[in-house]
Amino acid sequence: MVKQSGNHIQWFPGHMAKGIRQIREQMSVIDVAVELLDARVPISSANPMIPELVSRKPRIVALNKADLADPKITAEWQAYYGEEGIPTILMNAVTGMGIKELNQAIAKVMEPANMKRAEKKMNPRAARVMIVGIPNVGKSSLLNRLCGKSRVLVANRPGVTRNQLWIKTQGGFDLLDTPGILPPKLDDQAAARRLALTGGIKDDIYDMDLAVREFLEILREIKPSALMDRYKLTLEEVHLSDVEELLDKIGRVRGILRPGNQVDLEKTGRVVIQEYRNGKLGAITLERPWI
Repeated sequence: MVKQSGNHIQWFPGHMAKGIRQIREQMSVIDVAVELLDARVPISSANPMIPELVSRKPRIVALNKADLADPKITAEWQAYYGEEGIPTILMNAVTGMGIKELNQAIAKVMEPANMKRAEKKMNPRAARVMIVGIPNVGKSSLLNRLCGKSRVLVANRPGVTRNQLWIKTQGGFDLLDTPGILPPKLDDQAAARRLALTGGIKDDIYDMDLAVREFLEILREIKPSALMDRYKLTLEEVHLSDVEELLDKIGRVRGILRPGNQVDLEKTGRVVIQEYRNGKLGAITLERPWI
């Protein structure tokens, strides 16, 4: 569970310990772990302990909502993970984008093991897969997309814990029904607010006003054209206005006014964030590798 203390967003430690224990218990029966990240904030949407917890197993990084991220920066992330020998899949779990490529990547991971089985005159075995990641990055949507409307449970397997439920996916591999969930590590509060901007943390448990102001500061630095195009502002208006004045200009353009012709700054901020989340400001990534 996440909570806010003042301006500080944090997770209860017990949830972190539970997540670590569950993933460690499940790793012994997993062939490959699929780490699901938000392509717009790959750093903030990751828990840094996951690579260590799955280090003995092949890992595939799936960058979800890649269609909402800047493709040039996404290519940088692909190169970054490529240097580590980690396959990267660009996807949108809701629309199904990237599902075919994910299925192919999982099948490729199993090729060496199944070649050895073939040498021993044994039939090939389906990969056993677990989706790992933090809450609210799309794991449920991905599970539903992989398994389709009807989920067929797989019978118990030798060496597999009795209480673990496996589902046969449409891609032919066995998926652990319970994803490995670890809370994000929120020591970096700027990263926590970036995660909040994407919807990774519920709006009612963090300082939305502060997050909006930081977002506008970031946006006019990395992509001022997004503000200019969406809200009919000049470059001068974007750069020379302080953040509150910029928010006021946006509110007047959108007609978000209170009685007395005063802009409702809180509502305007929420509109800006929602339009970022649904892609109306364009494809924007808030984090880059190597920086």
